[in-house]
Amino acid sequence: MAIPRIELFKDLSEEELSELEKNSLKELFKKKESIFSEGEPSEWFYILTKGKVKITKLSYDGKEIILELIKAPDFFGGLAVLKGFPYPASAIAMEDSEVIKIPKDKFLKLVEKYPSINRAMLSFLIDRVKTTQETLKNIALERVDTRIASTLLRLSEKYGRHERDGLMIDLRLTKQELADMVGTTVETAIRVMSKFKKSGYLNEKDGKIIITNINKLKELGSES
Repeated sequence: MAIPRIELFKDLSEEELSELEKNSLKELFKKKESIFSEGEPSEWFYILTKGKVKITKLSYDGKEIILELIKAPDFFGGLAVLKGFPYPASAIAMEDSEVIKIPKDKFLKLVEKYPSINRAMLSFLIDRVKTTQETLKNIALERVDTRIASTLLRLSEKYGRHERDGLMIDLRLTKQELADMVGTTVETAIRVMSKFKKSGYLNEKDGKIIITNINKLKELGSES
C-alpha cells in the first residue's frame, strides 16, 4: 500500500509518508457500493487511489443528487473529520475503486504537526463547499440547459485536458450521472446534450465530453 503524493501531502518527507501508511488501511469497493453514508460518525479520512467516487445527498422527494465527483488520486471526507461532525453526505463508488483510510486521530495529529496541511485542507474544502452550494442553488433557480452548461464548465476546470478537438473532460460520465448532478431526468439530460452537440458546443469521444466552443458554453452557464 502506498499513499499517493497528492497536493495535500507535498511537504511530507518519504519517512513521514511511510509512517502514515503504517497507520492506514486499504479497502476495495465494488461499483455502486457505499463507502460511508450521510450522518455516520466521521472516523476516517479517505484517499482515493483507484477508481471514481460520487458524493451524494437525497432530495426531499428521495432523489439522489450528485454534489461532486472524485477521481483518483484525490481525497474526500475531510471536512467532517477536520471539524468533528458526522459525514454531511454519502460517498458511493461509481466503479470498482480502491481507497486508503487514515484514522481520524492520526490525521488530526498530522494536521496539528504540519500547518501547511491545515491551510491546504481549508483551501480545498472552501472550494468544495462553494461547489456544493452552487450545485444546490443552480438546481433550485436555473434552467436545465444553464445547469448542465455550468456543471460541464466546472468539471472542465477540475478535469479538463486540452486536446486537438477542444477541451476534454477527462472523466467518463453517463447521462444518468450528469442528470443526477443537475437535478433533472436522464431523458432531459440526453435532449440538452444532443442540442449542445448540434449547436457545435461540444462533442463526445470514448465516453468523454469534449468542449468545442467554451465561450458559447460560458454564455449559457451564466444565464439565469
